[in-house]
Amino acid sequence: MPLPRLLTLIIGLSIILGLILWLIDSINRLYWSLNSPLLANLLVLLLIVLLILLIATFVYYVWTFSRPKSSRRRRPTPKVPQEKTEAASETLKAVRQQVHNIQDQVAQQALLSRSREIEATLARGELLVVIFGTGSSGKTSLINALIGQMVGQVGAPMGTTDQGQTYTLTLKGIERQILITDTPGILEAGVVGTQREQLARQLATEADLLLFVVDNDLRQSEYDPLRRLADIGKRSLLVLNKTDLYTDTDKETILARLRHQVRGFIAASDVVAIAANPQPVRLENGEYFQPEPDIIPLIRRLAAVLRDEGQDLIADNILLQSQRLGEDARRLIDHQRRRQAEKVVERFQWIGAGVIAVTPLPVVDLLATAAVNAQMVVEIGQIYGCDLNMERGRELALSLGKTLASLGIVQGAMQIISRALQFHLATYLVGKAIQGVTAAYLIRIAGKSFIEYFRHDQDWGDGGMTEVVQQQFQLNRKDEFMKVFIQDAIARVVMPLRDASKVKDLRDSQQDDW
Repeated sequence: MPLPRLLTLIIGLSIILGLILWLIDSINRLYWSLNSPLLANLLVLLLIVLLILLIATFVYYVWTFSRPKSSRRRRPTPKVPQEKTEAASETLKAVRQQVHNIQDQVAQQALLSRSREIEATLARGELLVVIFGTGSSGKTSLINALIGQMVGQVGAPMGTTDQGQTYTLTLKGIERQILITDTPGILEAGVVGTQREQLARQLATEADLLLFVVDNDLRQSEYDPLRRLADIGKRSLLVLNKTDLYTDTDKETILARLRHQVRGFIAASDVVAIAANPQPVRLENGEYFQPEPDIIPLIRRLAAVLRDEGQDLIADNILLQSQRLGEDARRLIDHQRRRQAEKVVERFQWIGAGVIAVTPLPVVDLLATAAVNAQMVVEIGQIYGCDLNMERGRELALSLGKTLASLGIVQGAMQIISRALQFHLATYLVGKAIQGVTAAYLIRIAGKSFIEYFRHDQDWGDGGMTEVVQQQFQLNRKDEFMKVFIQDAIARVVMPLRDASKVKDLRDSQQDDW
């Protein structure tokens, strides 16, 4: 038993023992001094009851506070951050599994590296505060004031901070390590300025808490990135700097406008006015006085947010980073699958073109069905992890072929191909090539439609197959695409037809000579 509790027990027992002796003596004297035996007995009984209650209270106290700590009721640990942390860990596991399906080794290693960085951040539990804003809005001056020492070039021209620099900040009442990062300014001119802005935006998306620094009203070019960061889940404080340049009335007016501009995604209490590096003040004697930085309102708000929301901010950011990493992995896999599927479509479109060019179909509507090959559907499905048999592939192909015909896309495609070929070929070659090239064009539309179908887990979407097919038809009739497609069609379909025609004419001529 701990010493304080042992001393409490000894003192309590001593007091109770003293009270017992005092009560015995008092009861004895009262008993003999009262003339009424009944009243004396009631008094004795009352004193005994009081003594028993006192002893019971002391025993309860000793029993309650001498129990092991593990048996006491503990304050429950907040569950939300833990749930988010577990979700982030599960997402990272899923990302590592997805990464193995990425063929690009460079992209694969980049994703694995980012995954390890997120896990390391999760283990350290640091709070990352990022200062973000336009060039020379006072970001570096703010850091200088927060850190309490010169860590950057104050009053520098736009473009001085060209990479993120991180420093350690200590705030009273916050045990976690706080890292504060200065970023390059946004909205700077030139290619270098654009590159710096991209770095700043990347650092901002990785922050647990964002300090967005302005020196006046929010311009649209400032509002847009701030809103986008809020939309992805970034917690932000909007900091109005250089308030020493304004009168009190003007400062309050600007603050009111800022709070109105960000209403809905930044609370009014999170819009703070400071003067990180006040301008020198000229005194009456002609000397200049340098005022101290006025950042106490920001420090108080920053400390309150990090103290009250620190765990949630870390958990939210880790979950966000892991989800964004998962989205990047899915995007890479989708891009990889799309390239593979498009190669399948291209192969089948020229195979179909060659077959139909050699053996023209007498009924144009049959072209829609012939243009969609069941084997192509099966192979595209396999790329997206869907194992289809030939019967199911044939059903899908027939269904899409009927849709092509019912929408008038077959006739429309033939008209487009006819006009395009007439600009490049003699009339006799156009007649022979038109069905073959149109078949290639229709197969391409069908194949692209099936890619969208499998990309969305075998779902045509709210608009159904019709909307997908029409969309692909519109995308594949643009001038820039048609120029490339016709040139390729001439090389793959028309030229072989012309060569075959010449060989046939030569053979016929030889037979006539015989």
